[in-house]
Amino acid sequence: MDTREVGVQTSGRRGVYDLTDACERFLSDVAAGRDGVLHVFVPHATAGVVVMELGSGSEDDLMASLDRLLPRDDRWRHRHGAAGHGADHVLPLMVPPAISLPVIGGELSLGTWQSVALVEPNAGKRFRQVRLSFLAG
Repeated sequence: MDTREVGVQTSGRRGVYDLTDACERFLSDVAAGRDGVLHVFVPHATAGVVVMELGSGSEDDLMASLDRLLPRDDRWRHRHGAAGHGADHVLPLMVPPAISLPVIGGELSLGTWQSVALVEPNAGKRFRQVRLSFLAG
């Protein structure tokens, strides 16, 4: 298995950050025409990864939906940090910290409008690590 960590600069902004190019660069270095699985893992309690369409407004819709489902107020028992930070710790219920994706012929096998993205709900974080692992089949 080949593994690489990539950093994502969030500059303290909540939102959705495209990881697709980083995934493709990693695969071009390690997959060399092979089939297998790309595992994308975010080793943080308050961030996740998704496969979704980017650039069409879906990012704002995702964040607004999360805010409706996980209100950013003081109802949460986990209360350190900014108001609503407890909601960030419930995020894995809806946005998992890991996904596995097919790799065919060394290329990430996504649908036409699909991208891989980090979901950052926590305005207090400025930088995230993402671990990419390729397992040849």
